[in-house]
Amino acid sequence: MTGSEETPSFRLAYVPGATPAKWVRIWNERRPDVPLTLVQVPSTEAADVLRAGDADAGLVRLPVDRTFFSAIPLYTETTVVVVPKDHLITAADEVTLADLADEVLFHPLDDVFDWDSPPGEPAFERPATTEDAVELVAAGVGLLIVPQSLARLHHRRDVTYRPVVDAPQSSVALSWPEEATTDLVEDFIGIVRGRTVNSTRGRTTAKAEADQKRKRPEQAGTRQKPAAAKSTGGKPASRSARGRTGSGGAKPAKRGKPRRRS
Repeated sequence: MTGSEETPSFRLAYVPGATPAKWVRIWNERRPDVPLTLVQVPSTEAADVLRAGDADAGLVRLPVDRTFFSAIPLYTETTVVVVPKDHLITAADEVTLADLADEVLFHPLDDVFDWDSPPGEPAFERPATTEDAVELVAAGVGLLIVPQSLARLHHRRDVTYRPVVDAPQSSVALSWPEEATTDLVEDFIGIVRGRTVNSTRGRTTAKAEADQKRKRPEQAGTRQKPAAAKSTGGKPASRSARGRTGSGGAKPAKRGKPRRRS
């Protein structure tokens, strides 16, 4: 390898709440020759990071621009409301948006939900981040609706959460620029889809070999046809032999010497 060549690597962006650990472990087992680098990015910046080529693929929240990105949905999260531990809502196992109509609800600038009409009473100002909003919830200023993974990520001892059964949900997907579908991206796609080692590596070679195997029997059969014709070509010879036997045997016997008349 010359000094100008770079060691191949794979850069995976991921948004807060996404958990790439399992797939990273499998990657390291299957592709120890290619280091995987994790790049944590805010949800609002994930698309820009992928467009700029600062990551090869990313675990992002849908929707994405499907005219530019390919995406494989992975899972959809439960939506919860984060509340102080002593809030009345904690008496219920789950709530609805109607139950929160009179509550002050924070909508941080990095809110992952695209609300047509935000529920609840608006806060005095929008917190900059979800983490800031959770701190305000702990202070008893208002409540916050988030995907469950974000509630766990920013967990505090003085807050808890309950599912909101009729709230929008957030889906996490593996996404990458469609025109940059490299072999390494294909390898990672295979991992998140649960493919085996044989199906994720050497795809082109394996496909070519499979195609050759399918063609070989057909080609072999084509080559055997002339041989089969030769073996069946013996049939006319056999018929000739029978013809010679019939003309040289039975007929002369019938044409024996004529008897002399007495």
